[in-house]
Amino acid sequence: MTISIDCVVPSRSRLGEGAIWDVDDARLWWVDIRAGLVHCYDPASGTNNSFEVGEQVGSIARRASGGLVMATESGFYLFDPASGAKQCIATPESHLEGNRFNDGTTDSHGRFWAGTMRDDGAPPERRGSFYRLDPDHSVSRHLDLVHTTNGLAFSPDGDVMYFADTNRDVQTVWACDYDPDTGTPTAQRQVRERPDRVVHGRLRRTVQMPACDTFRHRAYQRVQLQPCQMHAHAHMRSLAEPQMPVRLAGDIK
Repeated sequence: MTISIDCVVPSRSRLGEGAIWDVDDARLWWVDIRAGLVHCYDPASGTNNSFEVGEQVGSIARRASGGLVMATESGFYLFDPASGAKQCIATPESHLEGNRFNDGTTDSHGRFWAGTMRDDGAPPERRGSFYRLDPDHSVSRHLDLVHTTNGLAFSPDGDVMYFADTNRDVQTVWACDYDPDTGTPTAQRQVRERPDRVVHGRLRRTVQMPACDTFRHRAYQRVQLQPCQMHAHAHMRSLAEPQMPVRLAGDIK
């Protein structure tokens, strides 16, 4: 099988993360955490638009009703890229100076999950937490404290939740049983250490400090392998097997 890799957006992102493929609009969304930017790329026209958030932004999800929900440096927000309107939902860690939100994703029922980490240049500290944002805007904290929350993902049937601590001294992936009806993770267990050595299907990660492998589809498959380093670019890679489309952030209004 021939695999092609092309740089489609030479964005020179300071810290490119959180790539999601919007099936309905056929757009690639991702964030530059350090620059506080949300990017939207249209592969049909080759146009890339950038939207300023006003603070570091760790992850985003498309809302079923339109616009985005974001996990930023200070908390959860609704964001309308067209108007720039930004509405605060919750700031669950306003008491923890130096913490910010990092990776995030949605479950099969449209709840938005995101994790936090300390990122102020101080020595590593295990004070990152995982939060669940429900459609009614209630926020709850789950799982054990970690250094660097990352790798949030769900199995295709939604019954297993995965997450990682990518701190250099930890580098471990865990799994939990997950109840899609209640949004509750239980039975946490270690899956693998050193995720940089994990083989995902036919893809072996070879970049240093990988953040997330994202699989999306429309006509042919697209993969965004996001290296956690300066000047990251958006890439596309064609695959042969269909993958699951991105989940929307349900009824979050």
